[in-house]
Amino acid sequence: MIRVGIVDDQALMRDGFTMILNAQDDIEVVGDAANGQLGLELCRRVRPDVVLMDIRMPVLDGIEATRQITNEDANNTKVLMLTTFDLDEYVYSALRSGASGFLLKDTPARELVAAVRVIASGDALLSPSVTRRLIEEFARRPEPQAAKPQLPGGLTEREGQALELLARGLSNKEIAAAMYVGEATAKTHVSRLLTKLGVRDRVQAVVLAYESGLIQPGQG
Repeated sequence: MIRVGIVDDQALMRDGFTMILNAQDDIEVVGDAANGQLGLELCRRVRPDVVLMDIRMPVLDGIEATRQITNEDANNTKVLMLTTFDLDEYVYSALRSGASGFLLKDTPARELVAAVRVIASGDALLSPSVTRRLIEEFARRPEPQAAKPQLPGGLTEREGQALELLARGLSNKEIAAAMYVGEATAKTHVSRLLTKLGVRDRVQAVVLAYESGLIQPGQG
């Protein structure tokens, strides 16, 4: 059962998402909150697998709430950001804050359900409504005076190849085809890679690949 929390300052959005998700056999909404501070407290209290997080909220916005949630070692909750536009300025900050994915608020119900499942599994890069151009545009907007992160040593040649392919938005199946290995082997490469990089999921691996300079916007 995938346990989900919903954080949005609009009661109608919270109720709507709750109704859609609770109708699924494998998803349970375990709580909701009307602002980022209450959302942070919710995650600390019930530790959902995934939290749907609005960006613009009173008291504490979704960006800072996400940063605090993902920075807490004891909290393994993955954050699925809710946004009005797929290239909203706030999305770039959300990537850096540790969000695992993005969902447009007007997305169809079936895509909401699919996004929750893939974010919970850790296999997704971004939600179906947000394309690779989001990552590339994000990579063009480095934070002022931000120190360039370094990739850890000890990556094997195959793991480095997997990271490059992952950073270009390829799925495990596509990575397997590009590396001429089975899908299970590709998944193993990606899993070991995430562990070595010390990141929570594929999205954060992509962020690291771009910010370290391994991948340049538009490359590949």
